[in-house]
Order: sequence, then C-alpha cells, then structure tokens
Amino acid sequence: MKKICFFNSVKSWGGGEKWHYETALYFMDSGYSTHFFLTENSALHQKLKDHSKINLHFVKISGLSFLNPLKVAGLKNIFKKLEIDILLINLSSDLKIAAQSATKAAVKKIIYRRGSAIPIKNSMLNRYIFSHWITDILANSKATAETILQNNSDLFPKEKIKIIYNPIDILEFVQRPFQEIYHRKQDEIIIGNLGRLEKQKNQKFFIRLSEALKDKGIDHKILIAGSGKLENELKQMAVTKRVNDNFIFTGFLSNVKDLLMSCDIFILPSLWEGFGFVLAEASLCKRPIIAFDISSIPEVVIKDRTGFLIEVNAVKECVDKIILLKNNPKVGQKMGEEGFNFVGNQFDKTKIMREVENFITNK
Repeated sequence: MKKICFFNSVKSWGGGEKWHYETALYFMDSGYSTHFFLTENSALHQKLKDHSKINLHFVKISGLSFLNPLKVAGLKNIFKKLEIDILLINLSSDLKIAAQSATKAAVKKIIYRRGSAIPIKNSMLNRYIFSHWITDILANSKATAETILQNNSDLFPKEKIKIIYNPIDILEFVQRPFQEIYHRKQDEIIIGNLGRLEKQKNQKFFIRLSEALKDKGIDHKILIAGSGKLENELKQMAVTKRVNDNFIFTGFLSNVKDLLMSCDIFILPSLWEGFGFVLAEASLCKRPIIAFDISSIPEVVIKDRTGFLIEVNAVKECVDKIILLKNNPKVGQKMGEEGFNFVGNQFDKTKIMREVENFITNK
C-alpha cells in the first residue's frame, strides 16, 4: 500500500485545511499509511491529534525556509526515511520547500493542490518550481484551473492539471442538528453570510447594502459569521453609517448550519473564490443565493435557478433581487429545492473522494 503524505503549515482553519483534513482521514480509513506535516498547535493539529493512525510530523516554515539548505536537507532526509510515495501540498510557501525536498528525496508523485482562483505569477522562480518540482496539479474548480496558466500557458502541462470539486458529506450535513441563532422580528428579511472577515470576502458590501435597504424602508437583519482582521473596522463602519442595529456579528461558528437555517437569503459578495464551499452548504439548507458572477461561483450556483448572479458590488441589483425574493416566497423556495438537488448530485463526498483516490494513486 502506498505511503501518502500531506503537507500544510497553516496555523488557522480554512477551505484548504478542511480539504486536507478530510482527505487525510479518507486515506487513513482506506488503509493507506498516512503522514501529515503540519504546525504544532495549529487548527489542523487540534483536529488530527486524536487520530492515532495518522502519523504527525511538526514543521516550522517561513517564507524563506526554501533558501535554507539545512532545512531542505532535513526535510529530504525525513521523506527518504519514511519512504513517502505521494506528497500533497496546499500552500505556495510550503510548495517551495516541501516540493524541493521531496524532489531531492525522489518522491514519485508531488501534487500541488490549488484551491484559489488567483493567477499564478509568471516569475523565474515559479517557472522553475512548476517545471522541476511538481508532477501533478489538483484544482478545485474550472476557474481555479484556468488561472494556473493564465499568465504563462507553458508554465505547466495542461494535461497534468486535474479538476476535482471539493467533496461534501451530504448525508452528515443534512442530518446535522442545528440551533437557530436569530429569530425573525415582525416583517424582517434575514440575510446570512459566512467567511473570514478579510478583503477577499468583501463584507463591506453589506454596509452599503444595509444603507440601501434602509433607504427603501425594508426591515432586515444581516447575520455575519466569521472572524478576521477587518472585524473591528466593519463594526465601526456599521456604527458610522448608522446601520449597526441591522447587524449581528457572531464570530467564528463551529456549526455553519446554525446561521444558514436562521436566514432567508444567503449572500456571498466575495471578490474571488476557489470553490465557494459555503454556497454549496447554503443550497443544502435550501436557501436561495445571491452572489457575484465571477470566478468559480457560476460552477456552484446555477444562474437564475439556484440563485441570482449579479455584477460585482452592484448594490442596487442586489436590493432588487432581495425585494423580488421577499415579495415572491415561492421563487426562493424553488431555488432552494433546485440548489439542494444540484449540490447533492454534483458534490457528493463518496463519489468525489473515490475520484481523488484514483487520481492520487493512479488507480
């Protein structure tokens, strides 16, 4: 049985870490010798520490670690000693040292798992890394795959880029218990959002949206779950614009279903997404969606069927869609039903994890 190694030094929790965690568990449960290189006391460490069948190895990685010959040699020696067959890397910073060390250790398959739909820079270093240290790329959407070669069509062989969507455990999610975090007051429409409070997720859009809804006399509450460096700025902005009474910032939620089942509409104003996991989860809660018509979002939301796709930062268009859904509940209900069926058919974990295993192990 092949020895599979996951490498992810991120301290926090995000979509890439979720994928690495769930995929490592799948290979562990399937009987593979599974190793995981990670940062001690990171979110991944906390989730994996009770899984004794996964061999954990702690690393300390910085942006310049790949220039340290001692660190590269040390990692190479560990890979050789463990006789790793397959290495999966998730971060560009990890890629520079882990792929380099694995190449020196003669690891047969070095896979870069790309989860962000941001074009890769056509730098001399990247050209060397992608031509010498990587054997395969796994992309989580068509949009992500397209951005890999956007700045240089010769960066990496297109036929060695595999697209496999993120898996969702449909049955677990549907059956998962939840507790609503907010209950409607009078004629309010409740809007939900989930994501890190960072520039990419663009939650400042909600401040402008709330102003526009308020100007039209539409009672509303906007629930935002997540934490991040923009939290204080967003809260202060809501106060300055006098819409803070329309917001509830919940902080990080361990169960996203608590928020999704509390809202009428899920809105994602992200400026880009590699996959948009929360969109699929919103559909599994049968919620209509409003999101920007960019990046990988049209791969997860079927325009005008499971949700509305609008122009970037188009506040007026968003308000119009909210009013339409508010005045026509059956439209939202139908979108929710279609979204549920689409996600269930397209992103089922059992089917996708089998595809991942076949790709990684060359079955």
